[in-house]
Amino acid sequence: MKNSFTLLATFSMLFLIGFTSCAQDKIIPSNKLPKQIITFVETHFPDNSIIQASFDRELFSKSYEVILKDNIKLDFNSKNKATSIEGNSKLPDKVIPTQILEYVKMNYNNNVIIEWEIDDKKQQVKLDNGLELEFTIKGDFLRIDG
Repeated sequence: MKNSFTLLATFSMLFLIGFTSCAQDKIIPSNKLPKQIITFVETHFPDNSIIQASFDRELFSKSYEVILKDNIKLDFNSKNKATSIEGNSKLPDKVIPTQILEYVKMNYNNNVIIEWEIDDKKQQVKLDNGLELEFTIKGDFLRIDG
């Protein structure tokens, strides 16, 4: 029984090591980014040049991370769609979904959005006062996230 457990633990450990070694995170030249990502940056952040770009390949997915001048960080999924935008100052209105932007302007008109993130189930924004607001995928307000 003890030998079976040891054997199972050994195979599990080898599997985990093999699985995690498949991840590849490497710095790439900005001209190697997909055209959609370059267009997104040029359209929404024309005054912020790309400082660093990286490509991350995991077992079943790939993603890109782009760091711009003024410490703006953008994450893109395998479909080259923005999934996260972080900055230290107001993000451009064009990168925030309209319904979320209108909600923030109506309820927090003295604050600005400095971070936005989307995943499969929700969207979240962070305001310059530190408050984090959570929304549905469609942009309906859910709650203040503590």
